[in-house]
Amino acid sequence: MSQRPRITITQTQRLQLNLGLHVSIRLLRADAAGLTRYLEEVAAENPALRLEPPPLPAPGEWLPRWSRVFAAPDFGEVEQAALGPSLMAHVMASIDLLMVVPKDHRIAVALAEALEPSGWLGQPISEIAASLQVKVKEVEAVLWRLQEFEPTGIFARDLADCLRLQAQEDGIHDAVMAVILANLDLLAAGDMPRLARLAQVSPTEISLRFKMIRAMNPKPGGEFDTLSVPRPREPDLTARRVPDGTWEVAMNHASLPSIKLVDPGDGVGTALAAAKSVARMVEARNSTLLRVGRDILQRQIAALNHGPAALVPMTMAEVAAGLGLHESTVSRVVAGTSVDTPRGMWWLKALFSRGLGEGQVAGAALRHRLTQLVADEDKAAPLSDEGLAQHLSSPDATIARRTVAKYRTMMRIPPAHRRRKR
Repeated sequence: MSQRPRITITQTQRLQLNLGLHVSIRLLRADAAGLTRYLEEVAAENPALRLEPPPLPAPGEWLPRWSRVFAAPDFGEVEQAALGPSLMAHVMASIDLLMVVPKDHRIAVALAEALEPSGWLGQPISEIAASLQVKVKEVEAVLWRLQEFEPTGIFARDLADCLRLQAQEDGIHDAVMAVILANLDLLAAGDMPRLARLAQVSPTEISLRFKMIRAMNPKPGGEFDTLSVPRPREPDLTARRVPDGTWEVAMNHASLPSIKLVDPGDGVGTALAAAKSVARMVEARNSTLLRVGRDILQRQIAALNHGPAALVPMTMAEVAAGLGLHESTVSRVVAGTSVDTPRGMWWLKALFSRGLGEGQVAGAALRHRLTQLVADEDKAAPLSDEGLAQHLSSPDATIARRTVAKYRTMMRIPPAHRRRKR
């Protein structure tokens, strides 16, 4: 057998992405913050691309999650949607760890039991002190320690207190912010000139503070909803109900800088061509995100109206087929994007879940119903996993005990014997 070297020719096919496709895929996966960072990097190197900061929000222009926040406390259906044992489990675990003095522990538990689903206290300090037969100053001392818990803003006495805690953590609580938080009614009404006179600054300075406040979370307790974005930020999309009762989904232009093309002069024509290419890709990314977001929320219109318990089964393949896109495109678009709704800020990706049982109950809806069931149970006789499964089952969908156990563990809900309270 000959061992001499031979030269052979073979033909193979290989898919290779060019630079433009790489950039397009990167932009599809980017949220507003990531896209902004990319554009800043490009603009620093390309003289034909100029970025202008996002426009300041107009006076009185609030994101959907701020709806009803300035009204009198009314923890109705919208606020109840965020209620679940995960918030209490988180708070009680921190109390058991940090409150070692028995008297302080007892006060802390009473304050935790007074928490509303929003994360605010729903009972005056004086009433809690009277029920425990302790001094108001003692309750306040424990409250100050509880207000250091994450997420920042829980155990606040009201909206102004909640925003003050977040402003202090972010290092933006100065004299001007203090004046604004003391006059939130003027801010809600969009009376920037009067606020400017009270703070002795320009209306532009008040508008800058207004943008900072919009990025805060007025209901930090809602972060324990499995759909919610854990940290306040500028959303990519907004969904708000319009007067005719339908829902309008739009891009949040306040989260992205504006792209301006300029002619850099002779000798750098390629720079202008590259800048135009980036602008086209950003426009395509925004258009695709808006199409996908509108289709997803149209399919989940019941969740917008009634809360996460009304989520229906939905897969990325179904959305992709409906829009004529590839499933991988939908996956990239929803990877880290969020939509702001009156019920809080939701991850688009969290709205997807497969159906369970013959009735095709969405897994995400089942998890939310489980948290509601545990939150409403008799604390002296909590339901076992078998009992929870029976309550969650229906003639069209039988839920197995092991499914309940899996979801309960996933959401850090303790078993029945640990939930029992005397």
